[in-house]
Amino acid sequence: MNDTPFPSSPCPLCGHAPIRAFHRDRFRAYLRCPVCGLIFVPPEDRLPPEEEKARYDLHQNHPDDLGYRDFLNQLARPLLARLGPPPLEGLDYGSGPGPTLSVMLKEHGHRMALYDIFYAVYPEALARTYDFVTCTETFEHFHNPREEWNRLVGLVRPGGWLAIMTLLIDDLENFPDWHYIADQTHVSFFSHQTFQFLTARDGLPVEFIGDNVILIQKPEEKSNADA
Repeated sequence: MNDTPFPSSPCPLCGHAPIRAFHRDRFRAYLRCPVCGLIFVPPEDRLPPEEEKARYDLHQNHPDDLGYRDFLNQLARPLLARLGPPPLEGLDYGSGPGPTLSVMLKEHGHRMALYDIFYAVYPEALARTYDFVTCTETFEHFHNPREEWNRLVGLVRPGGWLAIMTLLIDDLENFPDWHYIADQTHVSFFSHQTFQFLTARDGLPVEFIGDNVILIQKPEEKSNADA
């Protein structure tokens, strides 16, 4: 793996420059930020939007798929254990072509809105805030992770939860053989370090569950009496 400066692209998450050339395979280059630890594919190596969507159209996820429900329960169960009693208002951000997590959370009595850049383009869903926001298998697709992070944090009400599912990479030596990079729609790769950087910077408590679930609770706003 390479570790030479790559001055032309600042980190799309924290803005640090220069970042480092990290790895290259036969399809694309991968750069790594030495500050936040994000590994990302530079814009010139990403798929065009129409090809990206064509690959998403092939996904066969559906609420009737019990295996897919089991997969999503890695996030749903710990999130539900931390939420207050229903009905609460939630947003599934990056809901994809076969929304399923929103169905599962509705079954527990919560009210759900959807947003997806390709399949649920509802700007009104981004014009309000929620008791919780879920974002499953979506962070790895972000072309502009700083913008997306700021948006997601802003969508959560004080005391609410941001629940993320994305596979984390901490073993950098095995990155070239990691199955997650074989999907060319995956362009941003996060680690525990990355989320620890973001949450420490923004004053957000974070909890990691396994190697792919990140639960973040937005602090309650302080009253004047507490100030």
